[in-house]
Amino acid sequence: MSYQAVDQKKEDFRKYLEKNGIIDALTKVLVGLYEEPEKPESPIEFIKQFLGGPGDVDVEALKHENDELKKRVDELQLRIDELTNSCNLKELSRRQPLYNDS
Repeated sequence: MSYQAVDQKKEDFRKYLEKNGIIDALTKVLVGLYEEPEKPESPIEFIKQFLGGPGDVDVEALKHENDELKKRVDELQLRIDELTNSCNLKELSRRQPLYNDS
C-alpha cells in the first residue's frame, strides 16, 4: 500500500470520527477528566461513566445469562408449539363426526 493510500485512509477515518461526533465526545471527556479537582483512581471508569456506559458490569456473566435465557426461550417456544398442536388435534377430533358402520 502506498504512502498516499495510507494517508487517505487515515484522513477518511478522521472525517468519519468528526462527522459522527466522536472527536467532540472524546475531547469533552478528556477535558472533563483534566478539570476534575480530584483525579479518579480509575480514569477508564470515569470515561465510561462520562460517555454513559455501564460501570462495573460483568460482561461475561451477562453473556452467559443471555445464552441461558435464549435456551429457555427456545424450550418454552417448543412447549408452546407442542401444546398448540395438541389443542389443534383435540379441536379437530371434536369437530370430526364419528362414522359408525352399523
